[in-house]
Amino acid sequence: MGAAYFYHLTQRSEADTLRMLLTKSLQQGWRVAVRGTDMGRMEALDRALWLGPDEGFLPHGLAGGAHDAAQPVLLTVEAVAANAPSCVMSVQGADVTADEVASLERVCVLFDGNDEEALGCARLQWKALKDAGASAQYWSEASGRWEKKAET
Repeated sequence: MGAAYFYHLTQRSEADTLRMLLTKSLQQGWRVAVRGTDMGRMEALDRALWLGPDEGFLPHGLAGGAHDAAQPVLLTVEAVAANAPSCVMSVQGADVTADEVASLERVCVLFDGNDEEALGCARLQWKALKDAGASAQYWSEASGRWEKKAET
């Protein structure tokens, strides 16, 4: 049974935080789907991830290509990713379910702490997962480093 990790972004960008989390996920041998809600924003995220540091090459692809199933990291707006992920990372308020938390190694929910709408969406997701009995952790970077602030 997996767990949902909520990442409250206040200092690092979404792309930088994803780069760190995706690198750790790939080191675990996981395939990852990064699920968003807007394809234009996913395309921008794709470009940002390709422009990362040379020493931190992050193999990934944007959904809709011929090799989606082979991608170690697939950026998508679809609820079911073609790369059979063991981890889903939700950005832009994309939905995650308690069933996903139970069946995957990890579900990560990244949200912008400076955006009231994103905060509200993350709170609703936290409550829904908690009420469904899913294991969840809340991580904050407000102190300048990631710290676990709550766990269910």
